[in-house]
Parts: sequence; structure tokens; C-alpha cells
Amino acid sequence: MARIVRFHELGGPEVLKIEEVELPPPGPGEVAIEIKALGINRAESMFRSGPYVETPRFPARLGYEAAGVVTALGADVSGIEVGDAVSVIPPLSITRWGSYGDRGVFPAKVVVKHPASLSWIEAAAIWMQYVTAYGALLEFARLKEGEAVLITAASSSVGLAAIQVANLIDARPIAATRTSSKKSALLQAGAADVIAFEEENLVERIARITNGVGVRVAFDPVVGPLLEQIAEAMAQDGIIIEYGALSPDPALLPLFPILAKNLTLHGYQYKEVVRNDAARERARDFILDGLASGRLNPIIDKVFPFDRIVDAHRYLESNDQFGKIVVTV
Repeated sequence: MARIVRFHELGGPEVLKIEEVELPPPGPGEVAIEIKALGINRAESMFRSGPYVETPRFPARLGYEAAGVVTALGADVSGIEVGDAVSVIPPLSITRWGSYGDRGVFPAKVVVKHPASLSWIEAAAIWMQYVTAYGALLEFARLKEGEAVLITAASSSVGLAAIQVANLIDARPIAATRTSSKKSALLQAGAADVIAFEEENLVERIARITNGVGVRVAFDPVVGPLLEQIAEAMAQDGIIIEYGALSPDPALLPLFPILAKNLTLHGYQYKEVVRNDAARERARDFILDGLASGRLNPIIDKVFPFDRIVDAHRYLESNDQFGKIVVTV
């Protein structure tokens, strides 16, 4: 029997329960993993509490990321062996595969033999953040060397990953955060500029930074009233990539900036990369190369033991973290 986190109804962190569950063996194209550590993501909090892009089927598992040791192979799996140390690129469905547990089964094509230099904690903190940032900035927006990019919720794990990805191609990451409390940490993490948008005018700061041109690319999981400010700060033919919904407040469509500047407003999920074999392989190689060079380096905020999974979710929802939250098993 495996120890698996499940929930039987939508709600707060307290609905998460550790239960003993019999897991089926890996099917064709799948591998079984003894999980050593798992990453915590805002998407999992939204899946647990609703609404989210997928609907739970109760009792529901959750979890996108894991690192551990391969214990069994399904049919038609090659390139992976029992005993390999691996980590998991988030699969396409959180309702089909879950990583919150001491064991899990995952599609072989999203299982990666990560660099041996990484600890289990670091390996569990790689794929969601870097695949999400890589796909949005490079595969879709085609961010270029020297270009400025606006990154909101910049102290999140994905925000920090986006800063690193932008720096890796010698673009200019502009970090946006609510207050100046995390300004020094964001500058130390590689942001070229930091804007505390509750304390200063985001549109005016962007104009000064870009000599009045605006940014061509904005990467935003907040939406809400901030969307209007982002649209005003964009350059002609700019792209606003929305990959979350952190603000509880409604967002009004900034129609006139969109029309005047010919803006593209693009809803984005990491799945755009993962479902495309060629794009997923490009992302994997880019990230592995970045890790090997040291220019991609996951920033770990806090580590919880598995039995404190509820506390890990409560901490996630406090918005106090700077970087990734990881749970060890």
C-alpha cells in the first residue's frame, strides 16, 4: 500500500488527507517511482479549492512534480531503467497522474534522468517552473536578446524561473511585485529592475525603463485590475501572456490599449509545451543545459515533511514565500 494525499471535497488545505491506497502497476508507456521529494505549485491549490482548468474526480489525487527512484517499468518503455534517479515534467492531467505520495506512476515520456549534482529537493523544484517560463517566453513570445520583459508575481517560483530564463538569453527581466519588501531579494535573484506596483506607477516606471517604448512581452499570473496597467505599459504589437488567476478581483478587458497597440492577449498553460513532443524535448534540453551551466538554479524557499502537507499548502497560500516550496517524503 502507498501513502497518498487525497481529498474528497473542494475546500481549504484541511481537506487534504494522507491515506493508504493500492496503486496499480505501471501500464504501457508508464514508469513507477518511489518518490523522495515533490514540488508544491499554486495550480494544485486551485485544483484543491476550485475553480481550475480541470475538475477533480473524488477521491482526487493531486500533484504535478516529483523526484525519486524508478521501481518498475511498463511495457514499451526505453531509455529508463529500474534504479534510475529521475524527476517528472508535469504530465498533461492532474486528475490522471498525481505526485503527492510516497509512490506514483507517470508517463515515461515526462520522466527525466536529471543531473546527478541535484539533490532530491532541487530535482523536485525544476520542471513546472522552468517549463512554464521557457514555453511562454521562448517558444511562444520568442523573447530576444536585449528585449525587456515584464514579469509579475516575480517572487513566485515561476516568476524567479522567468527571470533566470530571460537572463540566460541576455534579455532584460523587469520584476513586478506588490510592495518593496522583496525588492532587494529580486535584484539579487537577477531582476534588472523591480517595480512595486502598489507603491509606484507601473506604467510610468516601464516608460522610463524602456525610453517610452514599453515592453513587447509581459508574463502575468495575476490578472485582476493589474491587467489594465499591464496593457498600458505594453509596446506596439506586444504580447500579454496570462498563465494564472491569482487576483480575486474581476479583470476588465483593456479594450482601447489592445486596439490602439494591436496587442495579443494569450491564455497559456505549460501543457502547450508538454503535449508537443518536439517542444517538450527542446524545453528539456534547454533546462538541463541551463542547470549544468549553473545559470538556471532553483531557489528553494521552504521544505516541509510529507506529514505536514496541509501546512505546506497553508504556507503557499500565505504568499510569503520567495521561490519554491518542496515536501520531502
